[in-house]
Amino acid sequence: MRGEAIKLSSIKSLCSTSIYRTVLDVRNFLLLVLALVILSLLGCALGQDRIFSWSGNDSQVDASDNACLTDTVSCGCCLMQKQMWKLEMFFNLTLNELQRNLETAHSVLNNIRASRSAFSVALTDTRLCVGPNREDSVVKYSSVFVNLGDGYSIDTGAFVAPRSGVYSLALTVYSDSGSPGVALAACARLRLNGRTIASPNETNLQDEEDSASALLVVQLHAGDRVDVALPAGCFLCDNGNHYNTFTGFLLYATD
Repeated sequence: MRGEAIKLSSIKSLCSTSIYRTVLDVRNFLLLVLALVILSLLGCALGQDRIFSWSGNDSQVDASDNACLTDTVSCGCCLMQKQMWKLEMFFNLTLNELQRNLETAHSVLNNIRASRSAFSVALTDTRLCVGPNREDSVVKYSSVFVNLGDGYSIDTGAFVAPRSGVYSLALTVYSDSGSPGVALAACARLRLNGRTIASPNETNLQDEEDSASALLVVQLHAGDRVDVALPAGCFLCDNGNHYNTFTGFLLYATD
């Protein structure tokens, strides 16, 4: 009985070893098949050469241009060279795009600089009275605070719009009769191409000082002329305090 038990144990051990070896052989076979499939797919992938664009679209390159199909020895070097060529191409595309964007930014900046138009002037820096006159006359403001774009001329007293757009215009008039009770009229006319668009004025006999102001937003075309006229009988006085001012600036261009 004991001998039969030993014999049965040996048979079981031998069967287990055979099954184990069979499992190992099957596993190795499957791994070999999987490796062959992966190598086949990898070969197909390496055999393709695709060019990608910034837009995400890509195009297939002619197989005759792939050196891996004709010279397997230099395949790795060729693929690396092609990748470097693609990187260089993408770099050049990016550089060109940046150059175009930079030129656009410069154009916008130059347009903004050209759009700068602003002036602010006062009647005088010293004691000066203008009027009264027998007829209308143009007020020539000689004290310039700012004149961006050189739209205002101290020789003519007029502002000429450098470009079409929406402008803000402001006018303040002031006069001093010298003593209370003296007849006085602080008045002026803001004109656009000779047409009155505002007439700030004050006539007051109760004190010796009179002033008035006007603020407008107007649409101007390139070449339009804006000035201040002193009507007959009106009287303006100023000094270093700059009571009489004429101001305008471009809010935004419309051309």
